[in-house]
Amino acid sequence: MKAPGTALVTGATGGIGRWIALGLAEAGHPVVLVGRNRERGEGVRSWIAAKVPSARTELVLLDLSSIAETRNLGRRIASEHGDLSLLVLNAGTFTARRQVTPEGHERVLATNHLSPFVLMRELEEVLRVNAPARIVTVGSNSSDRASIDPGNLELTRGWNMLRAYARSKLAVTMATFDAARRLQGTGVTANVVHPGAVATNLIRTPGIIGLSWRMLAPFFRSEEEGAVTPLHMALSPTLREATGLYLKDRRAVPPNPRALDPALVSRVCFETERLIGRS
Repeated sequence: MKAPGTALVTGATGGIGRWIALGLAEAGHPVVLVGRNRERGEGVRSWIAAKVPSARTELVLLDLSSIAETRNLGRRIASEHGDLSLLVLNAGTFTARRQVTPEGHERVLATNHLSPFVLMRELEEVLRVNAPARIVTVGSNSSDRASIDPGNLELTRGWNMLRAYARSKLAVTMATFDAARRLQGTGVTANVVHPGAVATNLIRTPGIIGLSWRMLAPFFRSEEEGAVTPLHMALSPTLREATGLYLKDRRAVPPNPRALDPALVSRVCFETERLIGRS
């Protein structure tokens, strides 16, 4: 029986990401942990090793709001981990004010959509080689009723924190479904999961939004509980061939209809390519 291939998990140094990484290590996958903070990352590696002594983990530090760093990561992984068979796009951010990265991109869109888009494209070929392989994107039900303007993905007009987050999650859902379409028949699947309302670092956001999150946190899922659906999508034998799905509580549900509009998805992907300088 073929040994599990390498899994890459973005945002693996905290939140539900560390629990996803643990679950994959328990399933026998060597795991590449991608995050920004070395201390937290090494802490997660030690935590996994204590629970799974046989675990093989590697820590990669980078800023996932940087397209250049993300592209370099994809090329490095493709070169150094030729057995990659699982890509979990979990990293995300939520800001109280509109921020622009050094590369000139709106930070929420860059982290939540542009970076995953780049990784999917850079790692597509190695995933094909190692099929059956899976792409699992951690989305959000905030995207369920979001609208999107392909000509204003970075919200240079009309930015607010909730709109920026929801739109970025709709965009990455569209990109994942587009990958599912392009990879149909290759043995590589691409799906989106909503982990549920989880008490993560988002509750540290300042202002009324952060206050609301802190008040509701006792009613939210734990980080461990939030990892259940992503791990189900990544590991379940019954979902080996499932692709283009949107899962909540381990069940496929209808996504935002905009994510299924071929013309709109095509425009969003085209504009994404333009933004990352690859069109």
